[in-house]
Amino acid sequence: MSVMVILIGFSLTVAIGFLIAFLWAVKSGQYDDRYTPAMRILFDNNKPQNSKSNNKHTNKTNKQLTS
Repeated sequence: MSVMVILIGFSLTVAIGFLIAFLWAVKSGQYDDRYTPAMRILFDNNKPQNSKSNNKHTNKTNKQLTS
């Protein structure tokens, strides 16, 4: 039973240590991103569709409609 108390105490100490490290990193600006927002406008989010696959599908439907 005393081993459980030691393990729980140790795990709480480690968890508090990680929490303090995380809060310190946030406070010091470690997670601030000043580069990506300025570059975001340069990237195209829309991917062009493959025209060959679309033509095959539309050709089949056109043939079915004319038949």
